[in-house]
Amino acid sequence: MRKIATLNGQDILEARLESDLARIDVLNYGAVIRDWRISGVERSMVLGFPEFETYLEHSRAHGTIAGRVANRTGFGRFEMDGKTYQLDVPKPPHHLHGGSEGLGKQIWAMEQHDNGLTLTHTSPDGHMGYPGEVTFELRMSLEGPKLRMEMSATPDRKTPINLAQHNYYTLGAEFGVRDHMMWLDADRYTPTDDSLLPTGEILPVKGTHYDYMTERSPRAADPKEIGMDINMVLRVDRDQSQPAATLRNIANGVGLKMWTDQPGLQVFNTWHFQFDVDHHDGYRPDAYPGMALEPQHYPDSLNNPDWPSILYSPEQPYHQVLEVEIAKS
Repeated sequence: MRKIATLNGQDILEARLESDLARIDVLNYGAVIRDWRISGVERSMVLGFPEFETYLEHSRAHGTIAGRVANRTGFGRFEMDGKTYQLDVPKPPHHLHGGSEGLGKQIWAMEQHDNGLTLTHTSPDGHMGYPGEVTFELRMSLEGPKLRMEMSATPDRKTPINLAQHNYYTLGAEFGVRDHMMWLDADRYTPTDDSLLPTGEILPVKGTHYDYMTERSPRAADPKEIGMDINMVLRVDRDQSQPAATLRNIANGVGLKMWTDQPGLQVFNTWHFQFDVDHHDGYRPDAYPGMALEPQHYPDSLNNPDWPSILYSPEQPYHQVLEVEIAKS
């Protein structure tokens, strides 16, 4: 573990997970996965910046743990037990990824041990408008090509929690991810309005450009470049021992497999992203720079009570397990 910068008088640390097949660099700022390298490929597997200072101006949740509640909460408002709560809304109209000072912008405590990393952070009562003090813990371990992330949170009272690991996967791309091949074990999705807030419906993917039940590329699925930033509803009867999603870079033979215990998967293909700074390896494509695959509960769950609940308590703490394997075939 090494110090790479200072922010507001606090040390910014970077730790490395390493196996015979992969190397992953993690920051204590936002629990960010800054870089991910694999054997046999020179380029990074994720969007990340060579210098820490670039994250402060240009990051769009690059590699963070997003929360307390990831994704959108409509107009930053929700009701719980007869009380209305107003959350931080720095960019109206909706609350996003925990607000302007969400978990992805906090400095976590980080410890390195033989089998991985443990990052912890305690969020105080009222932070960003959320009730209750919550202690968050992220355990990370790397075995061969597979990274395991175990996220837990213990609140001191009933409160909403919905975490999402927010990598933008490139799989070593040189010209963007539009031709990567993707498969999703998701037969439905939650449509949104023009502000990307779910309408409350759950519709089948068949016949839409969200249908990845058969592997295909964004170019084939969406030739008009409408774009994809949507919550996919993972099949409720799927075999959780099998991947929920796969992604392949056909140009270099690198493939990703993802396992999750969450009911939804936000998929964002960054069709409109442009940066005026380089990512790792001088990477700066005009569009589609990375593919975000974010296991989580559905967006705006707090305002859709029929959806899987994101309310947790001291008696029912939060827990999520995510595994991602990236390897060259």
